[in-house]
Amino acid sequence: MAAMKQVDFANGNIRQNVLKTALPMLAAQLLNLLYNIVDRIYIGRMPGEGATALGGVGLVFPVIMLILAFTNLYGAGGAPLCAIARGQGRKDKAEKIMNTTFLLLTGTAVILTLLGEIFCSPLLYAFGASDVTIKYAEPYLRIYLIGNIAAMISTGMNPYINAQGFPGVGMMTILIGTVANIILDPIFIFVLGMGVAGAAVATVISQCLSALFVIRFLRNPGAELRLKPLASGRPEMKTMKDIVSLGTASFIMQFTNSLVAVACNSMLAKFGGDVYISVYTVVSSVRQILDTPVGAIADGSSPVLSFNYGAKKYDRVRAAIRIVTSWAFLYTLVMWILVILFPGFFIRIFSSDSSIDALAVPALHTYFFAFIFQALQYSGQNVFKSLNRKKKAIFFSLFRKVVMVVPLTLILPNIGGLGATGVFLAEPISNFIGGTACFSTMILTVYRKLGKQGGVSENITKT
Repeated sequence: MAAMKQVDFANGNIRQNVLKTALPMLAAQLLNLLYNIVDRIYIGRMPGEGATALGGVGLVFPVIMLILAFTNLYGAGGAPLCAIARGQGRKDKAEKIMNTTFLLLTGTAVILTLLGEIFCSPLLYAFGASDVTIKYAEPYLRIYLIGNIAAMISTGMNPYINAQGFPGVGMMTILIGTVANIILDPIFIFVLGMGVAGAAVATVISQCLSALFVIRFLRNPGAELRLKPLASGRPEMKTMKDIVSLGTASFIMQFTNSLVAVACNSMLAKFGGDVYISVYTVVSSVRQILDTPVGAIADGSSPVLSFNYGAKKYDRVRAAIRIVTSWAFLYTLVMWILVILFPGFFIRIFSSDSSIDALAVPALHTYFFAFIFQALQYSGQNVFKSLNRKKKAIFFSLFRKVVMVVPLTLILPNIGGLGATGVFLAEPISNFIGGTACFSTMILTVYRKLGKQGGVSENITKT
């Protein structure tokens, strides 16, 4: 691993630097996506109970999103600060940020695991489970929580590998877990006859393998920053505060994803029953697939943005913003066209049940109607996060999901007989308004100032 090539963020063509980090990140994210959805693909094809089991497992994902929110709080919060410190030439500070993150992740993982096991059943009922779907949701969640510490370490510490300029190693972290999960899933689900519980066991084993790889690399002499939490001294309260402060935006984004999923499941259960929860599981899974590349483009550029901002190379920051925005917009436009023309292709990835297909096609068309505006949301939000603009990052995380999606999800089904269609209509409305507002604000308050000499010479911790 020591021979892995490190990307020099400070020099060379900025487009190539973004590509060198974004492409491995894209591959990693696609692998991570496959890692996350492979359970759903296999479960949806369980003989005689696939559709119901898929809906049951779908109820678990809001809980997993909540856990991921805490992972992002520390991982996505500390990694940009780590990259900025590297750009300033402050290796000791960068290393302290990374080690503090590790302690925060492991401590929080223990607490969340205990709470999840204690309140598993009431939590799932609160998230929309019925007496039918709980039989699938509860065993999956209880087993998943056993590997929660490993999941939070592998996901939360991987950004620090990318922040050091080793995107290839970061990709390997995901590759190991994904390959293991793909191989183990059919063995545990079908060969050993464990069903939903088998899918969870395969996931736990895969998460443990990824976590071991991350820890091994970060403790290896080939890493620029070394993982040594117990030897790095007592964690500083200021460092923890800075990590949590910047990570709050990513936490809110993921937390509100869970909130939206709960709201959608609740309203769909009311207006359509368990079959519509299965439809939503399919639609949201397709969204997860198509969101992944545009998210990877943004995330892949983050270390480049943060490092050059810390080094005060603002022309390179502006160039990276332009590149990422144009790539993201082109991708979302193409994907939107494909969803409109070939909805059945995407639906059949997760279900071959004709009763779900008939409902999922119009739901998919409605849900993705304004998908291209996701490019603007990702671009603007990524700049705010990467350049440590905490207040704006937090505001736009809250604005699109909490201010818009959740209220619209609860209100629209009751208007004009929209019913379940109203649940799926909330997404494109929020994409259009939220994406436009976020990107416009980024252009006016950050991008233009980066082009003015001395316009951003203030302290980098400005919110």
